[in-house]
Amino acid sequence: MPRPSTVKDLQFDIATRQLSLNEAINVALANSEVVRILGGVSAGTSGRTIYDVAVTNTRIDQERGAFDPQLRVNNTWTQSEVPNAFTDPTDPTQSLIEGLQTEGYGLDFGLSQKNLLGGTAALGVRSNSNRINPGTFALNPRNRSATELSYTQPLLRGAGIGANQTPIVLARIDTERSFFQYKDSVQQLVQGVIEAYWQLVSAKTDLWAREQQVKQASFAYERALARVEVDDANIGDLAQTQVALENFRASLLVSEANVLQRQGALLNIIGLPPYESERTTPVTPMLDEAVEIDWNAINELAQRQRPDIIELKLILDADQQRLRLANNLALPQLDGVALYRWNGLEGEVPASNRIRSAAGDFTDWSLGVNFSVPLGLRRDRALLRQQQLIIRRDQANLDQGLHQMQHFLALSLRNLEQFFAQYERFQAVREAARLNLDVQRERYKTGSLNFIVVLLAIVDWGNAVSSEAQSLAQYNTELARLETQTGTILESHGVVFFEERFASIAPLGRLASEQCYPYSRRPSQSVDQYAPSDRPSEEYFELTDPVERNRTTNSGSPGAMDLDEGVQFEMMDDQNGPMTDEEIDRLLPPEKSSRSFSDMLKRAFRR
Repeated sequence: MPRPSTVKDLQFDIATRQLSLNEAINVALANSEVVRILGGVSAGTSGRTIYDVAVTNTRIDQERGAFDPQLRVNNTWTQSEVPNAFTDPTDPTQSLIEGLQTEGYGLDFGLSQKNLLGGTAALGVRSNSNRINPGTFALNPRNRSATELSYTQPLLRGAGIGANQTPIVLARIDTERSFFQYKDSVQQLVQGVIEAYWQLVSAKTDLWAREQQVKQASFAYERALARVEVDDANIGDLAQTQVALENFRASLLVSEANVLQRQGALLNIIGLPPYESERTTPVTPMLDEAVEIDWNAINELAQRQRPDIIELKLILDADQQRLRLANNLALPQLDGVALYRWNGLEGEVPASNRIRSAAGDFTDWSLGVNFSVPLGLRRDRALLRQQQLIIRRDQANLDQGLHQMQHFLALSLRNLEQFFAQYERFQAVREAARLNLDVQRERYKTGSLNFIVVLLAIVDWGNAVSSEAQSLAQYNTELARLETQTGTILESHGVVFFEERFASIAPLGRLASEQCYPYSRRPSQSVDQYAPSDRPSEEYFELTDPVERNRTTNSGSPGAMDLDEGVQFEMMDDQNGPMTDEEIDRLLPPEKSSRSFSDMLKRAFRR
């Protein structure tokens, strides 16, 4: 990437491209895999991404997995040979070491599933066969089998649909919370883009005002220099205008840096690199009309729409679910159990024929009630009490959230009316400052006024232009902030969220299609809220060069200023006639003789 622009390399002369606020928001949404928020003259990550909700959503299937069937199949092959010593029957003085070899196979098959009532049904099949060599036995090989059905139902702790669904409900609530946290960050992203956009427009307007101040001061300095050369003014007047000019140039440098910083902040928050091959030019005009706000309407709207308020309500919902679970866990353990088993035996007799038991000849059954409880239930009662206190705490947090929301709304309402009132006042100040500048400049040209008064007039006029733009930018930014405070900025800009249709991953997810499983929530890119335009936004402030305005309104009058065509001076000595080029060069200081000002001065004196 090439080097970005700086105050030493402004790159203001490169080609420009128009960027509307609609387009800026759409670009930011398209580049929002990681959501950014504006902070001063930079933008940083909010810590939220388009994948957060989908990541949290997986917990729903994790909790639903508790009710999936559980399959168990164990196969075991064994062989054992245990040596034994015994007396040789043919010779009692001798001993023999021999052993039996036992080969076996065991199968353990089980299938169980938990239901919403908390009960667990299980089917089990066990089979064990073994062969013993050498030796003669009643059955060799021998196969013993058993098939059993069992059911265990909690009667107190762990019983009930509500208690068993609570983990799933909590996972769904967490998914909703994650979504509203993400939505809140996207709201801040859109607000940040709007704020950065208007700040750039304000900075460019301020830059124009500072350029006009430098232009005004440059003219005054050049005029004072010419008057000194013809002994019509003293060196003090020249020094005074030079100090003013350098101060204005310093202010201009700050304004140029501010434009670069605001330009960089806008590029950062919409996800573009700091270097621009084409200079971004905002073209969306600011709203300059007062908006009437219904206090009761925005107060009610914010309680329903603000993502942070909705999240606090979801936290309370989750607390109620956890309280239900804590109440259930505080109960003693009381389970009813039932089992029925079919036993079978099969094998080979010494005569080499096989025999087996008839089906249903040998059966087992059992019924029982199991009870257990820690005496005092200290731990479980403490957890229950803790959850009750958490509900009180989170209810207090919701109340505080509503209280804080109303104060934020009130602050936005006060700011809106203040910024618009300031904008109207600065409009009047700007017009008064322009008239004052015209009057003081004309008096200065006739020599009846000290330059310090003109300097103050230039400062007042430039500050008025900058303050007018800044106050209107603050007003438009506060409108976006109010929409954020009411939780409606996305809806008002037509931003919606798109996600893949939810589908459970299912017990056999690897065999089934996962195309519909949610992966992300992406905001739409169809913002079309602001009116189109084809000229820079700052031009809507009627940025008219006061020098050009004065020249146009006073065309043909004595002393009219025209920096493009040369400066008209009335201090020539008619008796001596126009000065020659050599005479003018001798009057100019060495460092001035090589500047374009020399040619301008020569043309003026020839007139």
